[in-house]
Amino acid sequence: MLRIAVPNKGSLSGPAADMLHEAGYQQRRESKELRIVDPANDVEFFYLRPRDIAIYVASGQLDIGITGRDLLIDSGANAEEILPLGFARSTFRYATKPGGISGLADLNGKTVATSYEGIVAKHLADNGIDASVVHLDGAVETAIQLGVAQVIADVVETGTSLRNAGLEVVGEPIMKSEAVVIRRTGADGEESKVRQFLRRLQGVLVARTYVMMDYDIRAEHLEAAVAITPGLEGPTVSPLHNEGWVAVRAMVPAKDAQRIMDDLYDIGARAILTTAIHACRL
Repeated sequence: MLRIAVPNKGSLSGPAADMLHEAGYQQRRESKELRIVDPANDVEFFYLRPRDIAIYVASGQLDIGITGRDLLIDSGANAEEILPLGFARSTFRYATKPGGISGLADLNGKTVATSYEGIVAKHLADNGIDASVVHLDGAVETAIQLGVAQVIADVVETGTSLRNAGLEVVGEPIMKSEAVVIRRTGADGEESKVRQFLRRLQGVLVARTYVMMDYDIRAEHLEAAVAITPGLEGPTVSPLHNEGWVAVRAMVPAKDAQRIMDDLYDIGARAILTTAIHACRL
């Protein structure tokens, strides 16, 4: 069986379970379950703390796992990202009191407080910055006020928490994170099962990104319509009962669907419909 680590709680847990369910895998019914077997798909799922998943995968005891890119890098584990999943996105940045530090070079000789010591230490070393790193678990904004550090490094979304603490971001982002599938670096296990798992997740990602669009158009306007909806390998075109008309079906990006419908209508397309895609293979 393919042994897969899944986040058991936090912002990664729900979306990961939803994606796996959409990909056709059985998921746990109660949050207390730590392990389930999906015999139909020959998969065994282990529900673990998100911070621990990279360690388990790197040990070789589990084949692959879903965790955050930030947690993977912070762990320093011998594991690598093999597929980004597009949810649980976050940005890591430095912050300090206004006017104190203007850029990364000013961090030399300073102390940085963070809950992600591995990420920050690596970023500082990669940029040749000689600074101390203090590990704190949560609420790092108070570290400056209490004199523990001159700078903090943390997840920044809207920046409201920083502003409320009288802080401002400094320099460019340290990194951008999202949920990812990881595997032990250099692993050479059952490749076919891993490829199948990745294909299923990629199918979910595509299904979430595209919609199917159907419309009718006169044959003389078909080429202009196809230019608007080229599809993936090309649209499906079928003749209609009414002479001179054809029906067209193509996958289009969901975010552009309304604009595409407007463009098609302007060149004479009618009966324009969009439908959700629940699964696909490319």
